[in-house]
Amino acid sequence: MPSTNGHRPKRAILYTRVSTDEQARSGYSLAQQLEALREYSAREGYEVLEEVADPGQSGASLERPGMDRVRDLVAEGGISVVLAQDRDRFAREPAYHYLLRREFEEHGTKIRALNDRGDESPEGELTDGILDQLAKYERAKIAERTRRGKLRRAREGKIVPTHTADYGFEFNSSRDNYVVNEEQMEVVRRIFRMIGAEGMTMHAVKKTFEREGVPAPGGGKRWDRSFFRSCALDDVYRPHTYEEVKALVSPDVALRLDPDKRYGIWWFNRRRRKRTRVSDNGPNGKSYRWQSATTIRPREEWIAVPVPDSGIPREWVDAARETIKDNPRPSSTGRRFWELSGGVAFCQACGRRLATTAVRGNGGRSDKLHFYYRCHTRAAEGRDACPQGKSFRADTLEGQVWEEVCGVLKDPEHLRADLEAMIEQERKGLRGDPEREMEVWLDKLSEVDNKRSRFQDMAAEGLITFEELGAKLNELDETRATARRELESLGRRQQHLAELERDKDAVLEYYERMAPDALDGLTPEERNHFYKALRLRVAMRAGGGLEICGPFPDAPVVSKTEVSS
Repeated sequence: MPSTNGHRPKRAILYTRVSTDEQARSGYSLAQQLEALREYSAREGYEVLEEVADPGQSGASLERPGMDRVRDLVAEGGISVVLAQDRDRFAREPAYHYLLRREFEEHGTKIRALNDRGDESPEGELTDGILDQLAKYERAKIAERTRRGKLRRAREGKIVPTHTADYGFEFNSSRDNYVVNEEQMEVVRRIFRMIGAEGMTMHAVKKTFEREGVPAPGGGKRWDRSFFRSCALDDVYRPHTYEEVKALVSPDVALRLDPDKRYGIWWFNRRRRKRTRVSDNGPNGKSYRWQSATTIRPREEWIAVPVPDSGIPREWVDAARETIKDNPRPSSTGRRFWELSGGVAFCQACGRRLATTAVRGNGGRSDKLHFYYRCHTRAAEGRDACPQGKSFRADTLEGQVWEEVCGVLKDPEHLRADLEAMIEQERKGLRGDPEREMEVWLDKLSEVDNKRSRFQDMAAEGLITFEELGAKLNELDETRATARRELESLGRRQQHLAELERDKDAVLEYYERMAPDALDGLTPEERNHFYKALRLRVAMRAGGGLEICGPFPDAPVVSKTEVSS
């Protein structure tokens, strides 16, 4: 890169970024990046206006708080260059890198990385563009090799270690299997004895442990009932015979097992977790949060890894599972089921879902818990982030919502008509043949990939200029984004329609076998199920009161009544 020595200092912004995964690896920290950028700036005579960092942020998207700050500073003008250590610190996708470069050039700002290999000529820009594509390909190969390596490790009968082992076990010296932690496992055995052999409830076990001061898995004093449930259902604690394990693993793994011993099963590849970065527009501007979705993979994709026997009698494990099989799954708090959770209750001021919280009475010294719904934005980001300052008593709010909705639900024929009308409205939204439309968009994505390769080949051969290449790639990226949005939208709507059909049958089945006056006897879980099936939305006003909207053709249920806080 050309030196600016001999001229008056030019203003620069230093940008650093590291993803969550990169933070776990050594040698590529924010401090290391910043040190290299400071040395370069001093050597080249740049006046550093601001140092902007994006810790724990992925380069797969431009939606990052630090990058937003950089773009705002550049838009104000007077910035000569934005510096990063590597090109992929700005963005992982070449298209995003190109977008930033063009955006910054409109304000007289250049984007520079210490590992740039080209110059500002069309040939140099083409070189950097091709290298970006090669780097993207290499990253994809590394990710795929990592994934396949983990699968191979599990198929070889080795655990793929996470940050912690299952309670009652610890990793062996090579971290490829478990050894029993006797102190912890004795607690687990006691859990199974109390639930499976003695018939105690999970709540009774919780109270017993807390009264005796038995340390919880995280080291605290409070036990979570969901932990007892997960233990009972986890095959790592259930003893399996050699023949049972042999049927689950490869012959090579079976050969290493002792036919006279029993083993637990640690499952790999059971879940698929997707984590995406989303933005929210609130009163104080844009904010970012991670959104995760976890799905269970098909059973045939699970990989069994034999682990040492927990020493828990199999009859205790089976009896514990039988005891809890009809129990509702504990909520995330482990204390109660929240009727308005899962996307039913929202803050009207900021539009985000209400968070739930449990507060101990008497300044935290009492064992009695009080349950509240509150604004998630205000709880996470402070009182200035949202004007919704109230916390709503859970029992009061849930009771009022049910009272308002109950009038509609107590007319089965009205309910049936409402559900049919809602589903018909969804069907109309899926115009034409959704399957055929999905095929069209999939073909469009394939066509975009083919055109991208052809245009890059043409640029490399000098048949089109780099400017023409950039314009064509921009058009292709827009087409790709549109196709992906349409495919995701079609998939979501088809899934939603199928869920509505399923939920409608479940709702009507419940109501057809009960009298209207039995509605008040429904459990919180059943009420939550109906709310979701009816697409109910409860919006809490900043000044108090609530608004309830559902799929009712006549009019929404609206309550201007204040809710106790």
